[in-house]
Amino acid sequence: MAKDRDRGGAVGSADAAPRRRFVNYPRSHVKSFRRWLPSWRVLVGTMLAGMALVAGVVIAAYNTITVPLASDLTKFEASTVYFDDGETEMGKLFASDGNREIVEYDSLPDYVGNAVVASEDRTFWTNSGIDLRGIARAAVNNLTGGERQGASTLTQQYAERYYMGTTTDYVGKFREAILALKITNTQEKDDILGNYLNTIYFGRDAYGIESAAQTYFHKSATELTISESAMIAGLIPSPRNWDPESNLEMSQARWQRTLDNMLEDGYITQQEYDEAEFPEYYDWERENRYGGTDGYLLKMVEEELIASERFTDEEIQTGGLQIHTTIDKTAQDAAVATAKSMPEDADDAVEFSLVSIDPEDGGIVALYGGPDFIEHQFNNVTQGAAQPGSTFKPLTLIGALENGKQLTDRYPGYSPMQIIEPSADNPEGWNPGNFNNEQYGNIDLVEATAKSVNTVYGQLNVEIGPDKTVDVAHRLGIDSEIQAVASNVLGVNEVHPYELGTAYATIAAGGLHNDTHIVKNVTLANGDSKYDPPRTPERVVDPDVIGAATYAMTQVIEEPGGSGNPAQALDRPAAGKTGTANDNVAAWFAGFTPQLATVVGIWQPGEDGGNDTITPFGGYSEMTGGSWPVNAWTDYMTQALEGEPVEEFAEFEEPTPTYTPTEEPETEEPETEEPETEEPETVKVPGNLVGMSQANAVATLGALGLNAQVSEEYSDQPPGVVIRVSGAGNVPAGSTIGITVSKGPEPQAPDPDPEPTETEPAEPTEPPDPTEPTEPQPTETTPDPEGGGTGNNNGNGGGQ
Repeated sequence: MAKDRDRGGAVGSADAAPRRRFVNYPRSHVKSFRRWLPSWRVLVGTMLAGMALVAGVVIAAYNTITVPLASDLTKFEASTVYFDDGETEMGKLFASDGNREIVEYDSLPDYVGNAVVASEDRTFWTNSGIDLRGIARAAVNNLTGGERQGASTLTQQYAERYYMGTTTDYVGKFREAILALKITNTQEKDDILGNYLNTIYFGRDAYGIESAAQTYFHKSATELTISESAMIAGLIPSPRNWDPESNLEMSQARWQRTLDNMLEDGYITQQEYDEAEFPEYYDWERENRYGGTDGYLLKMVEEELIASERFTDEEIQTGGLQIHTTIDKTAQDAAVATAKSMPEDADDAVEFSLVSIDPEDGGIVALYGGPDFIEHQFNNVTQGAAQPGSTFKPLTLIGALENGKQLTDRYPGYSPMQIIEPSADNPEGWNPGNFNNEQYGNIDLVEATAKSVNTVYGQLNVEIGPDKTVDVAHRLGIDSEIQAVASNVLGVNEVHPYELGTAYATIAAGGLHNDTHIVKNVTLANGDSKYDPPRTPERVVDPDVIGAATYAMTQVIEEPGGSGNPAQALDRPAAGKTGTANDNVAAWFAGFTPQLATVVGIWQPGEDGGNDTITPFGGYSEMTGGSWPVNAWTDYMTQALEGEPVEEFAEFEEPTPTYTPTEEPETEEPETEEPETEEPETVKVPGNLVGMSQANAVATLGALGLNAQVSEEYSDQPPGVVIRVSGAGNVPAGSTIGITVSKGPEPQAPDPDPEPTETEPAEPTEPPDPTEPTEPQPTETTPDPEGGGTGNNNGNGGGQ
């Protein structure tokens, strides 16, 4: 009862009456969940207000957007490319006036325009200039993260490309659609199509159908055939990528698609369709603005901007862009001068490449891709490829250091060496040899790096696993396929100089990888920023590992007998590595200072498409990385770094050797005070002594601290060749190993006198036949086997 009185009192009280709210939401007079739903009046009112707002915006936009005069369509401004100082001009990217010719639409065969309609906008003749369903479909696709779509009709393309510029945001697309609608209402369809044909970009710097007809078919657009028209029309969405000269398969597919649409839409007859054949075309005759060595740089700038997906060909060539590159003019001039300094007796077929990269941000400082882009449209740095030889050894060293190896670790360095035993899968095994079959004792990884000892690095790569070298190569920036085989440490897989430069720049940066690039930034003609991508390095190798590897690479230059000793002339801290491919088909020097990484490479293409042994030049008996390439590298770096401060590498404590080999095999104790446990207690007798010359066998054993006891006997082997070894496997250091050396075939006794009872000798004073000696003759020559040449892609040329 008390509750009833309370409710009754509340109902009858004027003070308890609910106040009216300005916005009745949630609705107080409605029970259940519906109180949270807006009323139909609110919904209708909101919709009407929204429609009125949209209509107002559309009407306002329609009335304020002005259709430019047709004469404005042919106006454009070249883009300028600058060196890194932002002031020195490298060149211009443009579509010249000579590549845009206006042709009257009425003078063209109907199928020319209809081919474009069939390819680009099959509803052109009937639509309002915009495709609402296409716009909606593209909007949904873009919002859901699909491939970005433009949903453009031919008229929208016309408005976008020549009135507004490329737009990808929704506001821009809205303005584009309104302008397309206004163009449709103010211009005849024939005029729209005619203007479109006279201004659209068809690739090869050709703007307009007349220029396209001239560049692809060397004829006027008025003379184009149905097939030729269909081919040109099919190029419009991506003329650079679908040019028949570079992508014939795609060009043919686009041509076929256009013909199919033309037949289906009634623009050609069945007979015309059946008789159509893909037309013969001419290759592109490029203009000389790409001439000279800078032409390679300008093409790289274009390609990088296109790859960024922020620019179209039209924008690059007609947008008046100010493009700032990373190329240093002084360094670039030095690169060109270095290429021209190649000795005159060098074979004309020898190719030279140089790429120089700033380790701090990955910017290309200088690049020599060839003498003249017009005459040699092949960039030696980005497209050329050759075996890198021993420039790959530092990559294996980095992998070994990551796996716990130390620079003081020692390995035998005799040559040749059977590192992988023969097996069913690999009948020959792997027995690489050192450059010129040089013999080394137990040496540490620093000396093995400095002197480029193949057999030491072969053992190291097998220990850590060849896939580790592959992993390091890819992390440092080499994208080419590297096989996970033991010989990859000797650089048996071809790479581009561009990739090798990126890898060495990553080492120079202390293990920080940057994307190698040539474009610094792009601004509009008014100075507004258009493109300024952030450069964020990625840590790919630990600094301590890089510090150790860099130290070993400095010894290539500094240590007496190092393969890169000529680079000492640079007279500043530097590190690097020589590289020579199998059979001397390529020679390299890759090196760096703290502020600049540079790779120099030469190779000699052969008639069969591969590389031939480089014909020696410049007074060298053979071309290796330690011959002309290291000297060219030094000359370039001297010029490029002139006036730059001398910088030191990060501090690294030089390792202390744990064992110092001596030349006296009987010496049992090292001269250092290191613990005896660090001296090897046993030595493995090489398994390849049989077949060596006596001199090589004795030297090989001596390098391992073993004594050789030589005996001789007759055999069917040449004199001086080892035919038997008394010891095998692991033996105590200082042991004596018996080797038996051939004396050659055993001499035969002279034939008996056929007439021993003859009492009247015919010629009693005739000397004995010199061809029938009574004792072995002295050995005049001792064959010296090449060694290591029968391995599985052993890369024996990679030492120097």
